[in-house]
Amino acid sequence: MAQITAALVKELREKTGAGMMDCKKALNETAGNVEEAIDWLRTKGLATAAKKSGRVAAEGLVGVATAGNKAAVVEINAETDFVARNEQFQQFVEDAAKVALTTGDDVEALKNATMENGKTVAENLTSLIATIGENMTIRRVRVLEVGNGVVGSYIHGALRPTVGKIAVLVALEAPAASADLEDLGRKVGMQVAAVRPIALKIEEVSSEELEREKAIFVEQARASGKPDNIIEKMIDGRIRKFYEEVVLLEQLWIHDGESRVKAVIEKSGSKLVAFERFHLGEGIEKEESDFAAEVAQAAKG
Repeated sequence: MAQITAALVKELREKTGAGMMDCKKALNETAGNVEEAIDWLRTKGLATAAKKSGRVAAEGLVGVATAGNKAAVVEINAETDFVARNEQFQQFVEDAAKVALTTGDDVEALKNATMENGKTVAENLTSLIATIGENMTIRRVRVLEVGNGVVGSYIHGALRPTVGKIAVLVALEAPAASADLEDLGRKVGMQVAAVRPIALKIEEVSSEELEREKAIFVEQARASGKPDNIIEKMIDGRIRKFYEEVVLLEQLWIHDGESRVKAVIEKSGSKLVAFERFHLGEGIEKEESDFAAEVAQAAKG
């Protein structure tokens, strides 16, 4: 049996919000497997959060650039939040996003592309690292484009109009671009930033994700002691609810609390074909340090 350490219990608590003893019991029941422990807690009704993709730990910024019916989003990481406040770094993120409009989704292609000063993106990043004194990396990039219509954008936690902590791109196909369509794209972007869908439509939800949710629903339903025919209806209802929570087109429109996103899109005469959401540092774990110990060590030095 795996050793259930305090650090493991702490990690599970942070991911689920469950109590310490419940987390410890869940880890004991699942031989120390954190992901299985999350499911165990959810089955018992002790954790309501969906699968976490990792605590946001890396620093830096995400940035967007738009040009007509195309938009790009990049994430550039740094070691501390101080760098995000640096105007040189902010400008670099903005400029890198503009370059990405021509290089596409390939990080290496972006690094090798030339910027306005004649140097490559990678060379400019190296110079910035030398100037600021922190390591920085270009983590990911995504470009969306439509034949006709707009690719709207939204920045949350903005330090500048095009850089911040969360960036969303929304691709809307329509006969022509318009101010109303751009406004709709921004509002859908706010929806994605706030409610965090995992798929555009039901068909895009992975079979693994669906089966995982079904397994949890089945265990919860059986624990109720109800007959099988009632359990089957309960599970069907829970699956529908699950889709309404994680599928963008099925979600409740946050701007009025009544409509569904798909109804809003249909009324606009456009078609929502894709979205992308970059949350700074999502999925990256950063080693935690003991600040007091670091200060004490520095004092000894």
